[in-house]
Amino acid sequence: MSYSFKGRVRYSEIGEDGCLTLPGIQNYYQDCCTFQSENIGQGMEALEERQRAWVLSSWQIVVNRYPGLGETIVASTAPYGFKGFLGMRNFTLKTEDGELLSYANSIWTNIDTETGLPARLTDEDIRGYELDEKLEMDYAPRKIALPEGMEAQEPFAIQKHHLDTHHHVNNCQYIRMGADYLPEGFEIRQMRAEYKKQALLGDVFYPAVKLEMRKVTVALSTENGEPYAIVEFMSACTPSIKMSASQLSITLPTALPATVPGVTAPSMDPVTEQLVTLNTVSSP
Repeated sequence: MSYSFKGRVRYSEIGEDGCLTLPGIQNYYQDCCTFQSENIGQGMEALEERQRAWVLSSWQIVVNRYPGLGETIVASTAPYGFKGFLGMRNFTLKTEDGELLSYANSIWTNIDTETGLPARLTDEDIRGYELDEKLEMDYAPRKIALPEGMEAQEPFAIQKHHLDTHHHVNNCQYIRMGADYLPEGFEIRQMRAEYKKQALLGDVFYPAVKLEMRKVTVALSTENGEPYAIVEFMSACTPSIKMSASQLSITLPTALPATVPGVTAPSMDPVTEQLVTLNTVSSP
C-alpha cells in the first residue's frame, strides 16, 4: 500500500537554476518513507526500543524533470518486498496534475544497532507494511563496478553537519559530495548509489573520480581504497567537458562544419570521431 504527501518546492531546496536539486528529491523520498513508518507505528521510537534501524544499501533515481520554485509536488512510496534482512521500496514524485517528475528504486538493510550487523526480519519488523506492485522501470544492478582509470582527489574529513540521527553520514550527503566533482553543465538524469560502509565523525574520505561520456563515477573510500560509497551519475546529453588541470580538457562543437568544395577535411582519430558524433545527437 502506497503512502503520499504533498509539498511545495521551497527556496531552500533549489539550486542555481531555480529548480529542486537531486538531493532535494532524495530528501522528499526519505521523508516520505519516514512519515509512512511513523504513521503505522514503525517510526524512530519503535525502532530504538527494538534496537533496530533501516540503513540504505542502494539507490537508483531517475529524473524526467526538476520542478521549479513554488511548484506543488506529491511524493509517494510503497514497499514491494522483504527478503532476509532486506526491504525493497519504490518512490515517485509527481505534479498535482500527475506528471511523473521522478521515480526511484531503493534497497534497505535492517540493522541491529547493538552489533552493527544485519538482522533477519521478523514479523514485528514488517508489521503494518502492506506490499504494493513493483514499479515498472528499468532496474539497474544494485552493485556498481568501478571503472579503470579513477583519478584520486584531495581527501577530506567528515564533519558534524554530515551526520543524521544514526550518528553516521546520511545517504544524501554522499550524493552532495559526489556531485561536487561533476563537470559544468552536467545535468543528472539518473543517479545510482551503492553504500558499502558506514562513515562516522572524524573519518576521512579519499575520493576518486572517473569522467566518461554521459557518466561520472565517484568513489568515496578509506585511505586503503575500501569504498564507503560509490555514486554513478548519468546525463541525458553530452556537455562540454571541463576536467581538472591534470585531465584532458575538451570542448565539443555542436555540429560538424559543412563540406567545402576542393578542401579535404582533416581526419579524426576514432575516439575524437566518437566524441563529436555523440555530441551532435539531440537530447532524448
